[in-house]
Amino acid sequence: MLATQPYKILITDDDVGCRESLRSIVEPEGFRTYMASSGEEALDIVREEPIHLAMFDMHMPTLTGLETLELVRQINALLPCILITADPDEELMREAFRVHAYSVIPKPVSRNVVLYTVVRALRVYEHPATKQSKKPPVPPEED
Repeated sequence: MLATQPYKILITDDDVGCRESLRSIVEPEGFRTYMASSGEEALDIVREEPIHLAMFDMHMPTLTGLETLELVRQINALLPCILITADPDEELMREAFRVHAYSVIPKPVSRNVVLYTVVRALRVYEHPATKQSKKPPVPPEED
């Protein structure tokens, strides 16, 4: 990957408004986004594209975000994944970390929380192939 190419983030949510909201947070910071409306579509993208980070909504039809994350682990065990949910209870948190989610972000999402989490995840999971690429942007200062 060339230094001039941005990190690629997969955003998966069955709600178009939520997908667009996340896109509007990360794209202005220089990230390239791929959008999926289902877990199945997300799996296809992960198989076909060199994704650097994935975000999954927990509640989607057919495959939940958690189920999608588990399947993504079979394709790319090191891909940093963030679960997004309106109801982050203790059981969900345990399950998310059992399947090695990097983080769980509650809805409604906060711009600062999303950017901070994305940048931290990319730094923690930086691979030798991406060390040559540009560093993730510095997270914004808290309000």
